[in-house]
Amino acid sequence: MCDETTERELDERLAKRALTRRHFAAGSTAALVAGGLASQAFAIPRFDPAKLIEEQAAVPTPDGEIDGLFIRPKEGKHPGVIIWPDIHGVRPSFFDMARSLASSGYAVMAANPYYRTHKGRLFGDGEAIRSPGGWDRVKPHRAPLSPETVGTDAIAVCDVMERSSHVDMQRGVGTAGFCMTGSWTLRAAAAVPDRIKAAASFHGGGLVTDADDSPHRLAPKIKGGVLIAIAEDDHERQPEAEGVLIKAFAEANVPAEIEVYEGAMHGWVPTDSRAYDKKQSDKAWGRMLALFKEQLA
Repeated sequence: MCDETTERELDERLAKRALTRRHFAAGSTAALVAGGLASQAFAIPRFDPAKLIEEQAAVPTPDGEIDGLFIRPKEGKHPGVIIWPDIHGVRPSFFDMARSLASSGYAVMAANPYYRTHKGRLFGDGEAIRSPGGWDRVKPHRAPLSPETVGTDAIAVCDVMERSSHVDMQRGVGTAGFCMTGSWTLRAAAAVPDRIKAAASFHGGGLVTDADDSPHRLAPKIKGGVLIAIAEDDHERQPEAEGVLIKAFAEANVPAEIEVYEGAMHGWVPTDSRAYDKKQSDKAWGRMLALFKEQLA
């Protein structure tokens, strides 16, 4: 999961990776990469803005209004998808991923997880959680979040989609989440099982805990299919989690694809992440689309 230890381990892995690549200058470039100062051209999932419609989201909940974007193809009714960002919150790269998903034929609610205490973008260009004061900036916005708030937010978004003439609720709703929101996809699917039919978790944190409400214990409440894409370093930190997840979903008879992505570091899917791995990100994205195609048919 995303924490100070993860960031420190990522620094170490990036430094080692830099030193082993011939096209990096030894030593100096490695230090730049480890420090987050080296520039990198991030690939953006493909989409055609001319074929999409975007609206500002304003989803009423018991705690306020979820802001973000509602993005859909210009024509037709489509299955809904709720997509939550990683710990950094909503930002241009996240909205581009939502646009890419919408271009694949989905009505996408790209939701701000911090709406209770902060509207819009939390970090500006060039800023991240590892920047000075970054963790302190995030903490007050994470504090109000809980398994219960995930459920109420999922219900609220599904209610809005139910009333939308652009969402085909007969086909259901999918969810996608990254890092801290990876577990939210499972919680949402368990909270709204009659409407949420597919859950995709990418390098999700806290999927297996000792708590009675650990996400893996929710498997019997989920109807539909699940994709859990695990970072290799997350697996190294908690190697037993993969087996626990496989067993939980098998016993619940819930179709689940659970895989450790070789060489992928925590945060490898978002295109603006320091850990971004295009090959493994493309693979994970493709598996999500396959899941949605199957479960939201």
